[in-house]
Amino acid sequence: MAGIKDVAAAAGLSVATVSRALNNHPSVSAEARARVLAAVAALGYRPNAVARSLRTDQTRTLGLVISDVLNPYFTELARFVEEEARALGYSVIIGNADERPELQDHHVRTLLDRRIDGLLVSPADGRSPLTLDAAHGGTPMVFLDRWLPGVDVPVVRADGRAAIRDLVAHLHGLGHRRLAIIAGPAATTTGRERVEAFREALSEHGLPLPDDFIGQGDFQAASGRRATERFLDLAERPDVVFAADNLMALGALDAIRARGLRVPEDIGLAAFDDIPWFVHTDPPITAIAQPTAELARAAVRALTALIEGRPPESVTLPARLVVRRSCGEPPSNDPNQRSTV
Repeated sequence: MAGIKDVAAAAGLSVATVSRALNNHPSVSAEARARVLAAVAALGYRPNAVARSLRTDQTRTLGLVISDVLNPYFTELARFVEEEARALGYSVIIGNADERPELQDHHVRTLLDRRIDGLLVSPADGRSPLTLDAAHGGTPMVFLDRWLPGVDVPVVRADGRAAIRDLVAHLHGLGHRRLAIIAGPAATTTGRERVEAFREALSEHGLPLPDDFIGQGDFQAASGRRATERFLDLAERPDVVFAADNLMALGALDAIRARGLRVPEDIGLAAFDDIPWFVHTDPPITAIAQPTAELARAAVRALTALIEGRPPESVTLPARLVVRRSCGEPPSNDPNQRSTV
């Protein structure tokens, strides 16, 4: 493989001049730059990224640790992170925490060892000592989607409270009164927030949330299936099950169908985190959609601002309700029908 000395010899210039030309230094003449580029093309020279990172103390690489790469929401989020980073001249290395704090720390350690310039993390929960150490130790870091309370790190997230209020108002307008929720892990900020918002929205309509109507899930399909099976065993089952995550909603749908029941005729179903699959289920599933692309772009911009010495911004964007047919046909004048697919 040709090196920079080979380029210098072919161009008839010093190594220092070649280096300046490759870095677009203004002191290099147009004629010298043309000779360097011609030699680079002829030799097939590629700059040594490792050597450059040692000189500049930057690798132009970001680390992204997501909670679950099999969750379509996080898959889409990762795609938009990589797209925005590439547009800004950065590469992205992705680690999948699989909702496990110890695996999250493994990826954080590996990424730091690779000398990444900054970290985007969607924390599994607060039991991630290395994530906390990295944040407190000055590693440029941004929390994406989830966050760790009390840690002074920019947070880019969606606020689903208004959308959950819209969902409950929509369900109430359809005549549903017994509303159940499959909650995510209480150790995660999103898990806690969605249950609290659901409870508050119910109380605005004078509806209770009994313990029997709270199913504990872990953002995985199997937990949604188990929680729904328990709901279906109740003497008085819910009118609607709201799953606080898309995979748990798919598990809930499996459980309902396994009992020979129909959605929405026998029981309604709604979900947090809209995904493309929900349009193709039978019936299409009412869901709360997060602005995935905008969240990813804002997170990358906040992190690159930190890396480049500019003030970063925490960003909170609103989620929105997407009404479909899985809870019943809405009346044509339903004010909470924000979007119908």
